[in-house]
Amino acid sequence: MFLELNLIELKKAKLRDIKAMQELVESEVKDGVILRRSDDELATNIRSYILAYKDDKLIGYAALHIHSPKLAEIRSLIVDEVARGLGAGRDIVEYCKKEAKELGVEEILVLTYISDFFKKLGFEEIEKEKIPDHKIWLDCVKCIHFPVCNEISLIYKV
Repeated sequence: MFLELNLIELKKAKLRDIKAMQELVESEVKDGVILRRSDDELATNIRSYILAYKDDKLIGYAALHIHSPKLAEIRSLIVDEVARGLGAGRDIVEYCKKEAKELGVEEILVLTYISDFFKKLGFEEIEKEKIPDHKIWLDCVKCIHFPVCNEISLIYKV
């Protein structure tokens, strides 16, 4: 019997990927699950993004955003609904954790509605008051839910 493995391939984002990235995240942005990022903002931070492909189709991505020498954040994690459960989200987060370690980051922050997913990957819940102020004023104020935020804050010790 022949078993075909459709592996997920991770790649660093390129500027040419921006259109597909925006299309993938569009519904989550409309629902207020993920912050809207302009094409220019994606371009400025393109080196932060890791993309997941399956059968040459973009199925997910996230960014490892550096806030300080000690703190990074995994942000904008998205996996296409039809690809959820295949391990792409886990693979992306594990890639980000590895990259953070290589860079010398001490902690990784995540704000999410799916805290159980991150807890399975070693993240621990923290109080929102521990989030750096500049995160709030740079990102959170752009959210349609601000200032009433239902996201859960978690930290991973690298």
